[in-house]
Amino acid sequence: MAAENRPVELDNFDLKILAIVQRDNQTPHREIGDEIGLSVPSVARRLQKLRSAGVIAADRSVLNPDALGSRVTIITHVSAESEAIELLDEMKARFEACELVQQCYYVTGDVDFVLIFCTRDMAEYTALTRTLFFAEGNVRSFRTFVAMERVKATLDVPLVRE
Repeated sequence: MAAENRPVELDNFDLKILAIVQRDNQTPHREIGDEIGLSVPSVARRLQKLRSAGVIAADRSVLNPDALGSRVTIITHVSAESEAIELLDEMKARFEACELVQQCYYVTGDVDFVLIFCTRDMAEYTALTRTLFFAEGNVRSFRTFVAMERVKATLDVPLVRE
């Protein structure tokens, strides 16, 4: 999912298209074109260009965890025992491979990783910690924060022109 580190040149039409598809990626090309003043083929070409360039990384549906039954959102701070590159890379791969990890960030500061989990319940999270943190190694410590309420959850990227 990593795009090139080189920014893509975007004009105002591209930014308007991105704002629309970020809100709802199933918006028909005709609606997009009508809203921003472009033809359907032009919208289609621009969307293809944005996908090819990696600006649009994926087209997905966002699921509501509450509609799927009881879910617990857990934020975990993880400190590594060793910061040897190969051990940190192994931790990154382990966290990335875990389907219960929604987001994983390698961060600066007092901890090395911030993980966001979506589990059925605390029992599932507890079992996960035994394999992910204890059995697999290189974890000095971790702190668990259980979300009491989801106030805002989004992966939307602000589209502000400088």
